[in-house]
Amino acid sequence: MENKKKYITNGWLAVVIVALILIVDQIIKIEVKINMTLGEAIRITDWFYIEFIENNGMAYGMTFFNKLVLSLFRTFAIGAISWYIWRVVKTGLYSRGYVVCLAMILAGAAGNLIDCLFYGLIFDASTPFSVADFVPFGTGYSTFLHGKVVDMFYFPIIRTTYPDWVPMVGGDDFVFFSPIFNFADSCISVGVAALLLFFRKDLERMSLAWKK
Repeated sequence: MENKKKYITNGWLAVVIVALILIVDQIIKIEVKINMTLGEAIRITDWFYIEFIENNGMAYGMTFFNKLVLSLFRTFAIGAISWYIWRVVKTGLYSRGYVVCLAMILAGAAGNLIDCLFYGLIFDASTPFSVADFVPFGTGYSTFLHGKVVDMFYFPIIRTTYPDWVPMVGGDDFVFFSPIFNFADSCISVGVAALLLFFRKDLERMSLAWKK
């Protein structure tokens, strides 16, 4: 009875976390998409900007595959993570924080997949000279699975210049932290970092349970 109650409670907890993250992520992205031109930046502080860019790649603008392969990979990964969370919740061999971290990773991946699946169908193209708008479904700037991911958070915490004596890059500008990312990316990063830092025992416990 206790295990069943824990199963239901933590199962719904994962569902609620995923839903809330997706809602927040999409609200932010849509607000940026329909109110900012491509490349526009809003200064919040010297080390925090809202800067609108789009990318075809993975988190933080990285690119290893073409767009179609990446979208299909994201779809497969989300299915695998969802199945894993279900298995974790069902076994009961976990802490609640472990489930929260997994839900954050799942929601972050799903948030970026939504952009890929639908943004090309429901928005016209963003340009440096005009903001995008909603269009009739299927008449947007791209096709299914080929939408671009909206990024906006930019934290140039340190701006400096490499010393002239540094080989290859001497005299060049240096920015830390330079990637521009979105809320979904941050949920993935925080979820993974928390798993590795605080929930190694849960990872080991699940690994041992699956080997039996």
